[in-house]
Amino acid sequence: MSDLTLPTHVLTEIDSPVRETRLTGVDELGRIAGGNDLAMAAAARNALERLTQDDSRSVSVAATTALERTAIRVRPERVDFGQIAPGTPRVVADVLVDGPPLALASSTVAVSGPGLRAMLTGRQLRILWQPRSEWLDGSVTVRGPAGWAEVRVTGQLGVAAPVSRSAVEAQLRTVNTTVNHAAFGPSRVTVLPAAPPRRRLGGIVLIAAVTALVVLGGAGVAWALIGRSGNEQPAAVAGPLPTSAPVVETTAPAPAVTLSKEPLAARRIASLAKPTVVGTVKVGAEPEGVAVAPDGRTVYVANQNSKVLSIVDTATNKVTPLTLRNTPRFVAVSRDSKQVYVSMYDTVLRGSGVAVIDAVGRTVERYLDTGNMPYALSVGPDGNVWVPIHGEGRVQVFSAGDQKPEADITVPNNPHAVGFSGDLMRAFTANHESNLVAVIDMRTDKLLDTVPVSKSPHSIAVSPDGRRAMVVSYQTNTVDVIDTVTLKRTGPLPVGKGAQCVAFAPDGKHAYTVDEAAGTITVLDGQTGKVTSTVKVGRSPRTIGVAADGRFAYVANGEDNTISVLRVGE
Repeated sequence: MSDLTLPTHVLTEIDSPVRETRLTGVDELGRIAGGNDLAMAAAARNALERLTQDDSRSVSVAATTALERTAIRVRPERVDFGQIAPGTPRVVADVLVDGPPLALASSTVAVSGPGLRAMLTGRQLRILWQPRSEWLDGSVTVRGPAGWAEVRVTGQLGVAAPVSRSAVEAQLRTVNTTVNHAAFGPSRVTVLPAAPPRRRLGGIVLIAAVTALVVLGGAGVAWALIGRSGNEQPAAVAGPLPTSAPVVETTAPAPAVTLSKEPLAARRIASLAKPTVVGTVKVGAEPEGVAVAPDGRTVYVANQNSKVLSIVDTATNKVTPLTLRNTPRFVAVSRDSKQVYVSMYDTVLRGSGVAVIDAVGRTVERYLDTGNMPYALSVGPDGNVWVPIHGEGRVQVFSAGDQKPEADITVPNNPHAVGFSGDLMRAFTANHESNLVAVIDMRTDKLLDTVPVSKSPHSIAVSPDGRRAMVVSYQTNTVDVIDTVTLKRTGPLPVGKGAQCVAFAPDGKHAYTVDEAAGTITVLDGQTGKVTSTVKVGRSPRTIGVAADGRFAYVANGEDNTISVLRVGE
């Protein structure tokens, strides 16, 4: 695609010897690449690809970030049909396919898994499984002009005995057992023979397989079907899409951005057993909560010794302060990166609430009244905001746009944090003074069960596959690992002194605890909870936020008034 398609002023900007002018051109290209004119969008994307090799680090990072926002995306990235009763003819799940017009143009679908089929109509990807074997561990790949995205699909054919309650819960979350094939019009299906048994494969082989399979349907509908022998091992699963890499203040030069020739949307970030600190950023007074926007462009830091939220641009390292009505404590970001939610309280009995912030305009939209001492709030898989009310032993759930909670759930004292298993439709809270983890049914907003854990559980995180919850306990310097299906606990397992926050890497292979008294981050094996390394950060670290692409993580250092930037994946 020729650059001549692009506006003259944009061509002038990106060819300028002045870095700031080229950055302006990158912004223009990003806007054009997301537009409806596909020819111009393709030209803009080609120009962005060239600019990822720019001599200026800030220009190359900005171009990489803009380019990755043109990629195709799927939500959710995992579908689990759970345990299916014998004799079930088919089960169905719907997945949203998102991205700018160019990403979705001429999209095709490829499927790997016995009895698995998929059909794309507009932005809806319908996945159907006709059980042929005792298990399913497959994938559905949607490929377009701007890369590809993958949905991992799992399921199991049960025995004649009654299906367990946990399996039914998983099935109800993702399965719609009614399907009308005629409603989707005619289709052409390409069937490939079953592949021979092989070892678990990486991205290069999977890309080759996808390239070999092209299936097209009529009127914008794509179908795919592939058989696979029962002895074949499942292929590797694609991780979250890459986002941005920050420019950070360091005593040594910041590491250069290494750009792979692999398509950006197909690139996968593997978490490191030994992360490294690559820089620090000065923020407000006594930072506590930290969160990274899902698009990776912004980090939000709640400074609890002021009434300021620090907004950090990861591409330029610029920090913008936003003054709030009350003292910010913790922060969460909506799944589309457009809104930010900040829990606030000045003292135990004063100033409680949640600030709702327009992320684009960087202004406060409104304040929500909450119970006493709202703590580490989270955005659920349904987009609702879950606010643990530390001082009152309950969790309040707010829908988008609501001023009052749509649910008020009683849990043991005192809830500190919330994690989610979307497949199981379960939420989990770490309850500090009760030494319990509460298990909540997200369909009914009722307490299902509690799990005893070590003393003073401060924080909880659920693995990306939804199957493990890791709970960190402040007084015992340990973590406990909970199976989210069986609710069986493993642990306690030792971590650093004064551990008070935990988070998973997006690939699930590692987890991180923030050890306030030790001034370290403890890196754990994401499956077993065993320590793989420790990393020294600033004084009195409080919380950690991990970027969705898994490349960087950000740690709030309470006594240094900084955030440490860690390279946690590559």
